[in-house]
Amino acid sequence: MTIATHIAQELNVHPRQISAAIDLLDNGDTVPFIARYRKEVTGALDDSQLRTLAQRLTYLREIDSRRQVILKSIQEQGKLTPDLEKAISEADTKVRLEDLYLPFRPKRRTKAQIAREAGLQPLADQLLKANTAPDTLAASFIDPNKGIDDSHSALEGARHILIEQFSEQADLIESLRMWLWQEGNLVSTVVKGKASDDSKFRDYFQHEEPIKKMPSHRALAVFRGQNEGELKLHLMPQNPDSHEAVQRISHFNQLSQGHSPAAQWLQQTAQECWKQKLHKQLESDLLKRLREEAEQEAIKVFARNLKDLLLAAPAGAKVTIGLDPGLRTGTKVAVVDATGKLLDYCTLYPHAPHKRWDEAIHQLALLAKKHKVSLISIGNGTASRETEQLAKALIKQHTELALTAVMVSEAGASVYSASQLASEEFPDLDVTIRGAVSIARRLQDPLAELVKIDPKAIGVGQYQHDVDQKSLAESLQNVVEDCVNHVGVDLNSASCELLTQVAGLNRTTAQNIVTYRDEHGSFNNRKQLIKVPRLGAKAFEQCAAFLRIRHGTQPLDNSAVHPESYPLVEQMAAALNCKTSALIGNSALIQQLQAEQFMSDQFGSYTVKDVIAELEKPGRDPRPEFQTAQFAEGVETLNDLHEGIQLEGVVTNVTNFGAFVDIGVHQDGLVHISQLADQFVKDPHQIVKAGDIVQVRVVEVDTARRRIALSMKSQTGQQAPRPKAQPHNKPTGSLTAGLKAAGFKIK
Repeated sequence: MTIATHIAQELNVHPRQISAAIDLLDNGDTVPFIARYRKEVTGALDDSQLRTLAQRLTYLREIDSRRQVILKSIQEQGKLTPDLEKAISEADTKVRLEDLYLPFRPKRRTKAQIAREAGLQPLADQLLKANTAPDTLAASFIDPNKGIDDSHSALEGARHILIEQFSEQADLIESLRMWLWQEGNLVSTVVKGKASDDSKFRDYFQHEEPIKKMPSHRALAVFRGQNEGELKLHLMPQNPDSHEAVQRISHFNQLSQGHSPAAQWLQQTAQECWKQKLHKQLESDLLKRLREEAEQEAIKVFARNLKDLLLAAPAGAKVTIGLDPGLRTGTKVAVVDATGKLLDYCTLYPHAPHKRWDEAIHQLALLAKKHKVSLISIGNGTASRETEQLAKALIKQHTELALTAVMVSEAGASVYSASQLASEEFPDLDVTIRGAVSIARRLQDPLAELVKIDPKAIGVGQYQHDVDQKSLAESLQNVVEDCVNHVGVDLNSASCELLTQVAGLNRTTAQNIVTYRDEHGSFNNRKQLIKVPRLGAKAFEQCAAFLRIRHGTQPLDNSAVHPESYPLVEQMAAALNCKTSALIGNSALIQQLQAEQFMSDQFGSYTVKDVIAELEKPGRDPRPEFQTAQFAEGVETLNDLHEGIQLEGVVTNVTNFGAFVDIGVHQDGLVHISQLADQFVKDPHQIVKAGDIVQVRVVEVDTARRRIALSMKSQTGQQAPRPKAQPHNKPTGSLTAGLKAAGFKIK
């Protein structure tokens, strides 16, 4: 089976689609570009399918490479038979491939090898087939010169040989591995002397459950407990008294049954093979499998949450004050313009121990008036609720300023503040002020700001430090790239970091774009990109359509229409006897277009339909409309909570076991999966996503452990509906008025 056929079966698509996509990837085309602009070639494989394809392609090519090494090694040993070669050629996993190679793998000098050197292989062969008493057969192999002083020594050597043979039978190993996965229980116990009521692993001090059913978060929890020296893990058959494993070994090797000395000796050999060799080997294999699958699921959860966060609704290009709350050290204030450029900054001391409340309000009012501020962005860290009250007081006392205050996650802001990037952008600015700048910008456009931060620092995953860091980084990087290209980038205002995520660009070409922009002014059309040093034709093909130019000389440059399709738009405009600029955004004209009329060898069905859809809403931001939560007055700490209180909050993280919700008390509460809805929920992501505003009820508060249990179930049995994403239409007039008119709650 070819790699293309293999992947096609997994994705349930035609092999021709996979082959075409592989050719494009091998040609240097990027996933975002292929997904959007090569639908004709791939049969409209989407970015998710293409990411899976690319991942599986790497894996299967690694298998092919390893397969060739193994075949060569066995051939050089003179042991490659047609049947073995066929089995190796058909192996479709790395595990199966290594199982087949096990008997031929160069190994250290084992007890079995020593026994063979002593001439005991014939004895092992005879014991495997004959019904003669083992002592009788062994007597003829006694040879003190070879270290075989008696029958017992000869039989022990023969047993070592058979145990090694049994433990290297690929089909037997595969059968036992499948059986133990289906029937095995993972048992965790506390390490002697480590039992403590304060331990975060105390739920697993005596825990047992089927390994195949163990969810990823529990698996990663027990592995962390093992790594920290508090837990011991064992994989046991569900019925430890059963002899199923030994019977499988015996049946596979057709060992004699019964009570004869020969049969008893062989059964003992099978039993020791299981206890000494195969059980430990398979336990290690399956614990590794459990960890890998748990890590993959955790990475998947992290990636999904990151995508939701990156695609969160932007408040828009508005002058914004960023507040990084603090008590003793003061609240850091930064004012940025509509493009995120720093205009002003200071430090205020409204809270204890300074309590310069009125002075802080006065200063903020002056800044808001001076710079015509529309938004106040408040970081949700220490003193955030107190700072929120400050913003509310400012809004109440100065209604003429028409300000809107919004609480935002400051996760990763400190990482950005201390980064080389922030140092280069603000070399003379204190790191705390840089944090306030980041907080302001992430309200304006979360995507543009968060791409500057290592995704792992944003903290929307589970057990993110326990998973394979290379796989995590690759997955999160793919998410960032897909999100950036899904939204599109303003060529004349994007930072180098944002441009680096555009398909076809790297850090060098992105920096060259910024340098060219600084030296020559704003880009007027996409064609100018060719003049950027080291940005060749291939890079232009990949990146051009993801870069937007507002008010340029070519109206289509502010759309997702690829330059290679501009002639198609010109044909459409000519057919309607109008200019291209008159066609863009004109629904009345666009509705007169018949897609079939413009299809050709150059422009297929997918391309024509996509172009028409883009012309109707050119450059539309695909992200949802901006909205914000209203935290309850007077509920600012865990001590303000009580069972039954109803609150509004923001989903900060979604895991396989539930969702964490910020309710404004500096500690996220957990809505367990069983409390997400009145009906059974298999996947929390089907109910909520990061950034959703939800209504919750407090079920329990554990102040000592700082844990809050929440529920989204209504007491009447009716669950509050999940907010639906709306098309992104920028509010007109004052932002506050626009938000109110749209029905959003604001502070």
